Amino acid sequence: MASSPVVVLGASPKPHRYANKAIRLLLEYGYAVLPVHPKLDEIENLPVKHQLGQIDESIDTLTLYLGEKASTPIIDDIVKLKPRRVIMNPGTESAALESALAEQGIDFVKDCTLVMLREGRF
Repeated sequence: MASSPVVVLGASPKPHRYANKAIRLLLEYGYAVLPVHPKLDEIENLPVKHQLGQIDESIDTLTLYLGEKASTPIIDDIVKLKPRRVIMNPGTESAALESALAEQGIDFVKDCTLVMLREGRF
C-alpha cells in the first residue's frame, strides 16, 4: 500500500461518477486521498486542492479523471508533481501527456483504478 497520498485529478462530488467511486474505494482500501477540483472545498469529507500546484508532498499515484482537452493545459503541472505513476482511466488517454511523462521517467498505465483496486493490482 502507498504511504504517500493518491491524487484524484478530476474529483467529483457526484456518487455516480467514476472519480467519486474511486475516492470512496481508495478510502475503503486504506489509502490517503487528495481530491483535486478547481471549485469545491470538500468531497467525501476530504479537503480538496483546487490545483496541483497546491500539493507540496510526495505523491505515489495520480489517478486521472479528466479528458484530454482538460488535461492538456495542465501537463506541466502533472509532470512537476512528480508522482511515482499516473493511471489514465478509460477516456483520459492523451498522447501528449504520455510523451511528457515518458520524457520525465514517470510511469503510467492505461487502466481503471476501480478494477485495479478490486483485483489487487493497485
